[in-house]
Amino acid sequence: AEKVEPSVVSIVTETQIQSYYGTTSGEGAGTGIIVSEDGYVMTNNHVIDGATTVSVIDSEGALYDDVEVIGRDPLNDIAFLKINSTDTFTPAELGNSSSIRVGQQVVAIGNALGQYSNSVTSGIISGTGRPVTAGTDSGATETLTDLIQTDASINRGNSGGPLFDMNGNVVGINTAIFSQSGGSVGIGFAISSNLAKQVTDQLRKYGRTKRGWLGVLIQQITQDITDSLGLKEVKGALVSSATENGPAFNAGIKSGDVITKFNNVEIKNMKELPKVVAGTPVGESVPIEIWRNGKTK
Repeated sequence: AEKVEPSVVSIVTETQIQSYYGTTSGEGAGTGIIVSEDGYVMTNNHVIDGATTVSVIDSEGALYDDVEVIGRDPLNDIAFLKINSTDTFTPAELGNSSSIRVGQQVVAIGNALGQYSNSVTSGIISGTGRPVTAGTDSGATETLTDLIQTDASINRGNSGGPLFDMNGNVVGINTAIFSQSGGSVGIGFAISSNLAKQVTDQLRKYGRTKRGWLGVLIQQITQDITDSLGLKEVKGALVSSATENGPAFNAGIKSGDVITKFNNVEIKNMKELPKVVAGTPVGESVPIEIWRNGKTK
């Protein structure tokens, strides 16, 4: 906690609200993670969505009003900010979220309820690869996939803060909770650090995201389909059709093929293929393994 805390900031936003009585200001609060010495910050998109002004308060209470939104990715609920200052900041160390294991200990830090900055809570990894449709701090709902589930206490205002392992390596960005009361009930969710790094690298370079595209419509493999195609196990993504002159079409992929590996990553179910494809650099050539006519090709 002592290692990570200097890299955690509180984010304060102001939004102009139009009403019958005129324009008023609404305030919001969240958390961010410093990822470079010159002041780049990761957070959730919903923390700064709609804000007219964004300010940052560091772990020692210093206020920074000159904060620039470098880019946003609403699909993955990630935003990238830049603190415009000559100060030198302490960046967090991003860990490899692919190596986390269910049951391992993790710690979260965040601006709980927008009042208790640098609140530290602990728990374990409760699950991985979770798809979640969740309410955000602003009251909107969004559907996210491949989230890390944890029972470390996460409350409103924690959004955008780090979830880190016992070595102080950030493995996730705390993003959402499941709660019928609005308070923490021990079911929280975080975006993986690998995805966050991939997205923010693109936002820093282009100001927007560029996602790989394969050009196929796919469906889930069932036991009946497995039996009919002679597959040894229920896995892969069944190609319903390939977009004419798209990358898959031009590579020779056809309707009825089952994609079992993409870029040497095993595709265990349909949901994994779009994730792996989207994370592949645009223009890159990769090997694909398919099942066709009872054989691997």
